[in-house]
Amino acid sequence: MYTAAIMKTELEASKGTRKLDMRIDNIQLVNVFTREIYPASIGIYNERIVAVGRVETEADQVIDGAGAYAVPGLIDSHIHIETTLLTPEALGEVIIPWGTTTLCVDAMEIANVAGIDGLLAMIKDSEKLPFRLLLEIPSRVPTAPGLETTGGVLGVEEVTQLLELDEAVSLGELDPSKVLGMKEEYLEKILASLNRRKICNGHAIGLGVDDLNIYAAGHLSDDHESVYYEELLERLRLGIMPLIREGSSERNVDTLVPGIVKNNLPTDNMMFCTDDKHVNDIFKEGHISYNVKRSIELGLDPVQAIQMATINAAKHFRLEDKIGSVAPGRFADILLIDDLTTMKPKLVLKSGRIVADENGARPVPEKAYPEKLFDTVHIGADFSAEKFIIHSEGKRAKCRVIDLIKDQIINKEIFEWMDVKEGQIAADVDRDILKLAVVERYGKNGRVSTALVHGFGLKQGALAASVSHDHHNIVVVGTNDRDMAVCVEKLQELHGGFVSAVEGQVVDALALPLGGLMSTLPAKTVMKRMDEMNGAVEKMGCPMKAPFMSLSFISLPTVPELGLTDFGLIDVLGHQIIDMIVETEA
Repeated sequence: MYTAAIMKTELEASKGTRKLDMRIDNIQLVNVFTREIYPASIGIYNERIVAVGRVETEADQVIDGAGAYAVPGLIDSHIHIETTLLTPEALGEVIIPWGTTTLCVDAMEIANVAGIDGLLAMIKDSEKLPFRLLLEIPSRVPTAPGLETTGGVLGVEEVTQLLELDEAVSLGELDPSKVLGMKEEYLEKILASLNRRKICNGHAIGLGVDDLNIYAAGHLSDDHESVYYEELLERLRLGIMPLIREGSSERNVDTLVPGIVKNNLPTDNMMFCTDDKHVNDIFKEGHISYNVKRSIELGLDPVQAIQMATINAAKHFRLEDKIGSVAPGRFADILLIDDLTTMKPKLVLKSGRIVADENGARPVPEKAYPEKLFDTVHIGADFSAEKFIIHSEGKRAKCRVIDLIKDQIINKEIFEWMDVKEGQIAADVDRDILKLAVVERYGKNGRVSTALVHGFGLKQGALAASVSHDHHNIVVVGTNDRDMAVCVEKLQELHGGFVSAVEGQVVDALALPLGGLMSTLPAKTVMKRMDEMNGAVEKMGCPMKAPFMSLSFISLPTVPELGLTDFGLIDVLGHQIIDMIVETEA
């Protein structure tokens, strides 16, 4: 508890009558309030910055900044930790060396699998992490009630309970159907957040201006789904703050930032996020640091880019008195960086404690998770390859096909004529039209639904994952039913993960047993295995950089235009199940 007695000691340290815990000398301060850069020293006491400028008070530890830039710790304004494939403990090892000291986490993935108990287990002991874990309380568990099977449910009562947590900073992303449809349960969740002076995160994918007006009137504060500059501008004009995203399969910086620069658009109300980014991509290119670095390369002023990753986010979540700047009274989350164009820190502090240096991150203790979280994959007892058969009459059938868009999670609905042989529709590898299926994995009903997809490029075999947003049933794509079934059966054996198979044999597999979403292995091991997995898939003909990430989003029933759940093919904007076959020819 922060008390007057503690504050008094900090004021004494600021005044110079009490010894500092740490003093950092010889730095160039990046001031995110004035956009200045100037020489300074920093005094730290009791986790907080107590003095900035000419600081000469004696300290237990003195660090020579050697002329480095002092930058506030970076903030990811919206992330699903689970899709990094790591536990929070393992993730720290990867993001901290890149300077991310705060994550605003929507833990909807583990909540969809294991409800409130799973969520609380994941954030337990978060104060021991090398980064600040803040919660965007999941608003849609399940995401599409009546259109999917999930393992957990968070109703108004559970959401209200979670909003009382010290870590809670907002109501997590809420898709348009809940607001435009004026569904009372979700309006109650919005009110529960507003009544606690917490914001509500948005997910305004595919909305035009008229619907955006309604959405904004519903108190949704931000959106991370802008793909084109015009979309970003429309949202900003209505007070919906854009979060510019750079994930593994959602690459938006290169499209949005040039528009901002060209039009000299003020960036005071813009932020950065990753949303969903695999650990390999974070390790290789950076985390929020990549968003900043790439934006600078695209012409954005360096300090503006840093503001978007720090003070803008802090203000948005009403936390500017705690984080987001190198200023007195704030927690000492500080990066020392020699070159702002590379954004690679040589020293990272969280709450005045060194958590990473040029040798990497400090070790983080492992944490034990409840056994029940390792037993969440239970496919139906009658499952077999026959479940993937697509029956049809006639000799040809006109079918709806999910058409993937490169480097995005949105897709298009296209129509293709498919040959019907012996009453069945098979994959057409030559045209890259493959079978897609979702298998219910919570042991509740054993449902299997099928569809067709274009864009994976597989020439042989199948891929499957127990990570499939947001319901996280098993999703599988393949050139033939046999390999698809082999993948699904292997996933049950592993208690979740990623699998590839060719000619009836498993080619490679990565177990993700924690909720069927995360590995308990060290980050470096997971990265190595993911590289091997992706390499095996490339040999199967798939050209995608992140094939399993793309696979995990294809079943999402809230991202236009089509989704697939265990209930069937979903018209996302119409919020209804539709037929895959629309016409047949005798």
